[in-house]
Amino acid sequence: MMDDLPKLGSAGLRALAQASGAVAQPCNCCSGAADAAGWISLPLTLPEQQLADVGTLVADPYDEPTFAEYHPDGTRYDGSAAPVAPRYYPYNRCNVARCTLCGRHYLRYTEAGGYFVDRRIRALDRPELVVDAA
Repeated sequence: MMDDLPKLGSAGLRALAQASGAVAQPCNCCSGAADAAGWISLPLTLPEQQLADVGTLVADPYDEPTFAEYHPDGTRYDGSAAPVAPRYYPYNRCNVARCTLCGRHYLRYTEAGGYFVDRRIRALDRPELVVDAA
């Protein structure tokens, strides 16, 4: 449950991204999620049970977080260069999951629209993208 997960700040995210970026072994998590440098739908080739939540960016599970995004350099939500800003959408709705086979980390959240639910992931392997934007 989200309440039981440790809350991660920018320093913790950078450390996980650094560790994840150093993993060199092949794994189906990164071959199936090859384009996960930006947000993508969870690939069918990556079983959800292969990802174990290790932390959360959700500040308060009972508060409705903002839908405002953070793109000071003109990046886009799904862009590989988009900053990881924990106080902004969609990061403020994310858990951080670790692949149980190789140890790579992914940001993940569930996008819920009028008639759909989409589980989305983004690789957490570039510590320089993590920003502590107010």
